[in-house]
Amino acid sequence: MKTRAWLLLAVITVSAALPYMYAYHAWSAVGGDEFHFGVTYGFNTTQEAKLLIDKVKDYTDLFVIDSWDMTTNETLLNEVCDYAAGAGLKFIVYFDLISRITYPWHQDWLRAAKTRWGDKFLGIYLHDELGGKQLDYKRYFENASDYSDAANRFVTNIASYYSTQFAKNNSIPLFISDYVLYWWDYLGGYDTIFVELGWHHNTTQQIALCRGAANAQGKDWGAIIVWKSNDPPYLGDGQQIFDDMLAAYRAGAKYVLVFNYPRYPETNPYGILGEEHFAAMKKFHDYVKSYPRNVYGRFEGRAAFVLPKDYGWGARWSDDSIWGLWPADEKAPLIWENMNKLIARYGFELDIVFDDARFNPQDKYSVTYSWNATIT
Repeated sequence: MKTRAWLLLAVITVSAALPYMYAYHAWSAVGGDEFHFGVTYGFNTTQEAKLLIDKVKDYTDLFVIDSWDMTTNETLLNEVCDYAAGAGLKFIVYFDLISRITYPWHQDWLRAAKTRWGDKFLGIYLHDELGGKQLDYKRYFENASDYSDAANRFVTNIASYYSTQFAKNNSIPLFISDYVLYWWDYLGGYDTIFVELGWHHNTTQQIALCRGAANAQGKDWGAIIVWKSNDPPYLGDGQQIFDDMLAAYRAGAKYVLVFNYPRYPETNPYGILGEEHFAAMKKFHDYVKSYPRNVYGRFEGRAAFVLPKDYGWGARWSDDSIWGLWPADEKAPLIWENMNKLIARYGFELDIVFDDARFNPQDKYSVTYSWNATIT
């Protein structure tokens, strides 16, 4: 009865944003459930970092230092990490690279971080949007012989970076945000991907792609609420970000973050976060406390939609590109149609995975659908 009652509450709460999801699918109860909620900080002063920490510390437990200026200045970085830890927050630190030459202190700092801050230091956010940069800008390679060659080039690039290898050799967890190609980010060595929720993309579909990759490969996943558009005020309003936070939480995300950059308006000391956003975050915190998933359950992927091997298609629209190198092929329209039929049928109980001999979806899912199945 508790499950049914909470299900009804969720229908009322988020029906405007997710009209079909919660009405038709039952929850599954879970045991232990680790969850972290927080914001990112992308500016360059300790004063503003501390101001933001003080603002959110009562209703978040995670602070992401997402600032190149901070991670190239050891004194500033230590001061903010100390302050976050002293406020009771866990933290993740962004590194565009782990420098061996320009910033030789990086390596010693990272080796000592776990000792200095204990479980408050969760790991590093290394690089950013690798999949998106390849798909939209051909950032890492401009040609490949076929889809499998493209997949191999992408994964090999990630795994061969010195920074990736350093983190792996020193058991430092790796985080990244992305909006496409999650499957191959994980294969390249990432432990956790934050799926970007925003840009008017389909929240349920994006979660299915990221969670599917994580579940198939035995990794963690989270969500980061990003811009709604390129124009100010950038983020959605308070209700919109609350709906996305709630969707990610109920779909099983281990982490939920709110992206905070640039500054709007120019006089805002908190970046792009306004009082309506802070109110939504507080409301979300209260919801999580009132309805813990280890009591009330969460949506689990019970059906898998299996896409072709190495099919690096963006999936944002039916004619999205493949690996940034090829236009949508003859498979894309059918995949698009079947994917949307299954999302309508299963909602957050659908995972989207890829044909890969290393990961058999039949081992994890009670029902699977091939990309070319006849779905009515």
